[in-house]
Parts: sequence; structure tokens; C-alpha cells
Amino acid sequence: MSLSTARSFLSEAGYGEQELDANSALMELDKGLRSCKLGEQCEAVVLFPKLFQKYPFPILINSAFLKLADIFRLGNNFLRLCVLKVTQQSEKHLEKILNVDEFVKRIFSVIHSNDPVARAITLRMLGSLASIIPERKNAHHSIRQSLDSHDNVEVEAAIFAAASFSSQSKDFAAGICNKISEMIQGLATPVELKLKLIPMLQYMHHDAALASRSRELLQELVSSYPSTPMVIVTLHTFTQLSISALMHIPKQIDLLLQYLKDDARKAVKRLAIQDLKLLAKKAPHMWTRKNIQILCECALSTPYNGVKLGMASVLSTLSGTIAIKQYFNPPTGEPSPAPHLTDLVKLAQECCYHSDLAVAAHGITVLANIAVSCPEKDVVELEQNTMIGMESLLMLCSQEDSATAHTTLKTAMTCTVRMLRARPHLSQVAVEFLLSQLHHACDSARVVICHALAAIVAQLPVLGESMLGDLLELYRNATLRSSDQQQELLVCLATVVFVASQASLSAEAKSVIQQQLEASANGWTVYRVARQASRMGCHEFSGELYRNLRTRVASEHFYFWLNALMEFSQAECCMSGLTDGDYSAAVSAITEALKSYQKGFTSLTAASTPLSPLTFQCDFVKLRINMLQALAQLVCTCNSLKTSPPPAIAASMVLSSGNELQRCGRISQQMKRCMDEFRSLAGRYSDLYQSSFDADSATLRNVELQQQSCLLISYVIEALILDPQSASFQDFGAAGSVQAESKYERGMLAVFNLVLEEVEALSRKHPPVSYLHTNCLCDAVIALLKVPLSFQRYFFQKLQSTSIKLALSPSPRTPSEPIPVQNTQQLTLKVEGVIQHGSTPGLFRKIQAVCLNVSSALQSKPTPDFKVPLESKSNEMEQRVEPHNDYFSTQFLLNFSVLGSHGVTVEASVVDESGVQWKTGPKSTVSVKSMEDPYSQQLRHQQAGAPSAQRNIAARFQ
Repeated sequence: MSLSTARSFLSEAGYGEQELDANSALMELDKGLRSCKLGEQCEAVVLFPKLFQKYPFPILINSAFLKLADIFRLGNNFLRLCVLKVTQQSEKHLEKILNVDEFVKRIFSVIHSNDPVARAITLRMLGSLASIIPERKNAHHSIRQSLDSHDNVEVEAAIFAAASFSSQSKDFAAGICNKISEMIQGLATPVELKLKLIPMLQYMHHDAALASRSRELLQELVSSYPSTPMVIVTLHTFTQLSISALMHIPKQIDLLLQYLKDDARKAVKRLAIQDLKLLAKKAPHMWTRKNIQILCECALSTPYNGVKLGMASVLSTLSGTIAIKQYFNPPTGEPSPAPHLTDLVKLAQECCYHSDLAVAAHGITVLANIAVSCPEKDVVELEQNTMIGMESLLMLCSQEDSATAHTTLKTAMTCTVRMLRARPHLSQVAVEFLLSQLHHACDSARVVICHALAAIVAQLPVLGESMLGDLLELYRNATLRSSDQQQELLVCLATVVFVASQASLSAEAKSVIQQQLEASANGWTVYRVARQASRMGCHEFSGELYRNLRTRVASEHFYFWLNALMEFSQAECCMSGLTDGDYSAAVSAITEALKSYQKGFTSLTAASTPLSPLTFQCDFVKLRINMLQALAQLVCTCNSLKTSPPPAIAASMVLSSGNELQRCGRISQQMKRCMDEFRSLAGRYSDLYQSSFDADSATLRNVELQQQSCLLISYVIEALILDPQSASFQDFGAAGSVQAESKYERGMLAVFNLVLEEVEALSRKHPPVSYLHTNCLCDAVIALLKVPLSFQRYFFQKLQSTSIKLALSPSPRTPSEPIPVQNTQQLTLKVEGVIQHGSTPGLFRKIQAVCLNVSSALQSKPTPDFKVPLESKSNEMEQRVEPHNDYFSTQFLLNFSVLGSHGVTVEASVVDESGVQWKTGPKSTVSVKSMEDPYSQQLRHQQAGAPSAQRNIAARFQ
């Protein structure tokens, strides 16, 4: 392996078998570091961050950083600068350095160089390491000494290091504060240097006394140095210190408002607005009504559009927080103002019609947030004004194809959707207006409007059918261009059509969309439209699109994927034409659907690759197949009551056994098996839910609805047939708690409610099971199957990717070799892990803690000579660890007193910010061989040999 080979290895997108090759890559990088050519040395240095990303465990990171420290100590300044950059890029891996003393010792040796540039780089290196060496006194001393240097480069580096250590060390911050104050107040210190020293005071927040002293100094500086640069730097440092110290936030808000109101300089006003917005995000609960009132008065009186825009953005931020409620609900004793009479509403209404679109967007946001947060009876007039403002802004922005207009339109549409969700009675007028604007808007605006329409119609389905005519006309008249905006528009319009089609997609809609896709859409657009159709339950249409797309792909992986999707669509289409009461047809339809699902599952397995295993998709389809099989079996069991009636001796069997269900014959046992099967399926759906940490909320609701449907069927079986007295609605679960946010969810919840009403209305009749009960069960099955299954986003697209990589030590030299341990000793198992993310970490949920479960099981029986208690044959332990910088580590003490081979399993699961535990895995196993210690073995042999010797002596004297 050469340096180029190491480069290609480290640039791989996947993770593969990097454990086997990491040491080889490190060795090649080490050869590059020891090369005589400066270029190869630099190339080797800059490859280390990729090595850390690919293999982020302490042993390799420690070795790598020690090698980098040697290069820093022996190399030239350019190499030192490269090492510094690598260290700063690998900040989250610094805590994994095991030999911190040795690493810092090699770095620190350069601080005594006669070259001020080398000393400056070393200071910056020490500052970058402040998180792992916050209390190193020699580093503190060197930084203080370098602040008095006559070289500007070294002084700036010392300031950087001092700021880094001040943020980490309370002792250093307290010790350096006086020196910084003296330098700032000293007449000999240049103004440029003071401007660099002042920001250090934001880190003096470790205790109240230090923060107060720093604030007094900043107050003195802002009064003594009124120049614009000094005021800007000082005020911003003021704000950062207040955010960290918290207790000074109200004073800082007052100070910034004072400068915003009284200082005429635009730069100072912009800085004050920037910091006020920061405080509005960090501490909205500390804003008083008086603060908001002053801000409104300033915004109403300023003649500058830029300043008005900034103030409007601050108010926009505050309007979505608790501060707006405090504004309209003053403390006890003060009169509560009418919303439409306040300065805040007056300002927002004025901004709505401002010539600057950005100002108008903030005005609409404020009005919408007020209308949503205040009681409906108080904002009737405000609601109308808000909708009028939105309509005027929409008319203005939909005609312009600029970035500002696009951003403003997105803001207006977001506010519209939020407003209509809180005030549904305004939806009809809003939808009609949006439809009228679609005809005149540009392509980029149409895309935004279509997204808003889809969101509105998903919440309020009664508005859907009236939209179809206009939408199809728009689709039919779409221009034949291949631009990205036009392709996006085709997808968005199709999505709105699918959402608006409450029953099923009409033949006219299918024809219009199909013609337009064939005329102007590329393959990716067609796939996206088909994907949306699958999500909305239009399976007949999506199946046709998938079938046509199969011939347009060159990849075998994509071919099998499209073929699987086509089969799944065909399977769902088989059940779309079911009619109530035709139970034999239901069985036939389920049978046909199962055939298609099995074919699709085979194609789905073929489409899986090591980099894209399609685990969720395979598990979801497996459960769907098992559920359809269970439903078919249930319908056949219900029909068996007619084809195989109870035997003639059923009455005597009831008398002898005392079980009334014996009167029904064998159907009672079959129903018991069906109920157990559905409960088992519900448990498996629950496991799938808990393993889908990266899924979006709509996908999780879909899985939950599948689980609830299984629980519903098991409840109906128990309530109608097996045990009506003990059957409880609580056994069914909390289906009613799932809020319907899509057509599929509304359909499923409607079926749930209908089935429960029928079960409640059907009273038990004698004999215990009659055709009324079995017909009710079959009708429930048909009602569930008639709702087209929705394949949600996570089935097609993984927006969030989170995985955990575990490393166990001690580890065997070869995978098949067990770890030896004596039975009188305990094994310390160290578990390390790294959390790896995709491109958008924490999009849906974040990891708060990792739960590690360690268990061991005896794999080979102990020898008969040993009698060991049963509880000593296994270990069961669990620990919860909070990761830091995506790394966690813990240890377990395991006991292997039983001789033989033991299998140790370590399984990881994660806990999100809400405290919900997700079974994400992975699971790692090691083999441990427990051996008898030599002393016990020798003692046992001696004890075994003693009786034998006694028998020989006795035999000799006989």
C-alpha cells in the first residue's frame, strides 16, 4: 500500500471492512510523515482527519496524534501549521487521546523556540487543545508571558489561546481578567489590539463576581470610547457575556434598546438589532411588555428601511414565543389591551404593505402568530386583516421570479398553513384564492403554492374535490419545458391532485397526468410522481408508472427496486374492489395479493446491497405479507362455521367441560389461534416501530396504524367470540389518540371507529357463535383491506441516517478464538462506541443517551465434578451512557465461575431527547472460555488422589 492507496482508501464513501485496514493506512501515513519530501509529508498530515472519521476509536487516534506531535516538534512552520489545522478539524476526537501528557510535552517544547512564528503556532495549538488541558499551569504561564511580546503575530496567537482557555478554565479566567483589563485600559495599548482583547471578556462568566466585574469594565469602556468600532465590539461582548451569565439579560435588553433608540449611527443600530434578535432567540421569556413597546415605537418612527427590517425581524422572532402572550396578558392590575389597538399590531399591519418584500414577510409572520396565539373571540377582525395581507403579498410575490420574492412567498405560505390549521373556517376562501393565483404565477411561485395547497387539503379533505377541475386544467396546460422548476411543478401539481382525490384517482386525472409526464417529464420526475402516488394510495396509477420506468433504467439494482414497487402496487390493487359480504372474493383477492407481494419481496431482496440493505423495507413488507395471511386465515375460519358445523355431541361436551365455547365446535380453538397470531403481529409491528429511529413522523404513524389494526382484529375476536366479559376497549390500544394528518390515516381511523361501533351494537346471541358474529369479523377484515395501504417517505427515502459502531476490548486475535479467563477471576469488558450520522443529523430526533445491555450464556455444559448455582451461569447487566462528541465508553465486570465456553452479547439501543428508547442495535458478540485456575486444579487433583492412596494401603494389610 502506498500513500496514494491510503488516500483512495480514506476517500471511500462506505465503511466496509475498515477495521482490518486501519492500521495499514496509519502505517502508510506514517511513512509519508517520515518522507524526505515536504509535499508527501504535508499530504500525509492532511489525510489524518479522514482517518479519524473512518476509524474514530481512541487507540488509533492516540497513536496518530503522537505521530503528529513529533512532526510538530521536528518539522518546519508550514508543517506545524498543517498539524494545527488537522487538530482544529478533529476537535471532537481530542478527548480520545490517551497519552495527553506525552502529546502536550512534544507540542510544548516548541514554545521555547527563538522563532516568534513557531511560538505563535504553538500558542494556537495550545488554544485548540484547551478542552483537554484546561488547567495546565505551564500553558497558562506561557500565554500570559506571550501577551507582553513585541511581535504582533505572537500577541494575536496569545489572545486566541487566552480566549480558548478562559472559556474552559475558571482559574485561568479569574487570573487573566486583571491583566486583560490593564491592557485594555492602558494608554500604551494600540486601539487595534484593544479591539481584539475586548471579546475575551465574554468568557468571564464562570461565577457571578467575575461576570459583574467584567460587565463593569465593559460599561466603562462603552462610555469612555464612543468610537463606532469600540462601541460595536463592546456591545456585542456585552451581549455574549449576558447570554452566558443569564442574570444580566434584562439589563442588556434595556441597554441595546437605549442605543437603538438614541444612537444615530446606522452601524450601531444594526449591531443592536443583531444582538436583540440573538436575545430574542435565547431568552424570549425575559422580554417585558415595555421592551416590546419600545421596539415597536422605534420601528414606527424610523425612516430607514434597513433598520425597520431588522426591528421587524426581532418582533417576528418574538411573536412565535411566550413573549407575545406576555405582551397581550399584562400582570394583574393592568388593563389587557385589545389586540387590534396595540402598537405591535399597527406596526405589523403597516409592514404587511411595505415596498420591501422582506419587511412585508416579517409583518405577515407577526400578524399570523398573534392571530394564532390569541383567543379567537378577540382576533376576529385581525384574522380578516391577516388574510387580506397574505393575499396581497401573494399576488405581489407570485409575479416575480427573484430570490427575495421566492423567500417571501415561502414565508407567507407557511404562515397561511399555520393560520388555517388554527382557524379552519377561513380555509375555503384561502384555497379558492390560491387556486386563482396558480393560473397567473410564475413556475417557482407555483411550486410553493402547490406545497401549501397540499398541506391545507391534507388537513381539510372537504375542500379537495372542488379543486380537481382547476388542477387538471393547470396540468394540461403546463408548458413543455425541461427546466428544473418545470419538473418540480409537475411533481407538486400531481401531489395536490393525489391528495385532493378523496375516493380514488379518476380516469380523467390519470389520463391528463400520464400524457403530460410522457410529453415533458424525465425519468426522475416520473419516479417522484409514482412515489407520491404510492404514498397517497393511488396504487393502480403508480403501478403503471413503475412498469414503464423499468425499461428506462440501466442499473440492475434500480430495476429490481422498481419491479418490487410495481408488484406491491399490483397487490394493493387486488383488494381495492372488494365488496361487503362477498367473503369468498375477499379470500381470492388476498391470495392474489399475496402472490404479488411474494414476487415483490423477492425483487426487493435482490435490490438490497451492502451499502443499502433496505432493512426497513424488507421488514415492513414481511409484516404486510404475514398480516394478509392472517386475515385470509381468519376469513376461512369464519367460513368454516358454515362448512363444518359443531358436532352432535357438542351439548354433552359443554356439560362435561363447563366451557360454553365447546358448543361451537373446533372454531373456538381456531379463533384462539387467530387472536394469538394477530397479537404476535402487533408485537412485531411494535418492534419495527422501535427500531425505526431515523423514520419521519408520518412513517411512524403508518407503522402504528398497522399495529393498531392487528390489535383491533384481536379485540374483535375476543369481544365477539372468545371472552366478551373480559374483553376491554383498552386491549385494542390508543388508536383514537393518533391524529389524522393524511388521507390514509383518516381512512384507517374511520374504519376503526366503524368496526368498534358494530361490535358494541352486536349483542351476544345463543348459540355462542352465530353467523352474525363471523360476518362482523369478515366485514371488519374487508373494511381494513379496502383502505389502500400508504407507503410513506421512509420506505423510499432516508432523510436522517444514524448508526452506532461498537468496539469491545479485550478482543480475540482471530474471530473464532475465544478470550481466555480463569474462573476465579472476573473479566473487565470495555465497550466503546461511535455514533455516525448522515448529511442531516438530528433532523427528526437526536440521541441523548446510549443504553448498553450485556448478557452472557453458557454454551457448553460444565463437567460433572462441579456443582454451580444456576444464577452463576449467566450475566445480565445494563448501563446508560451519555455520548460526548458522538463517542461513549463504559466498562462491565463479568463473572465466569462456570467452566466452559460462554457467549457474551453486547446490544446497544438509544434514548432520544423525549426519553423514548429505540432498539437500533447493533449487536456484538464475543466468545469467552472459562478455565480452572492452576491452584484449584492442583488442589482438586490432590483431593482426588487421597482416597485412592487410602484404598491401596487398606488393600495391602488385608
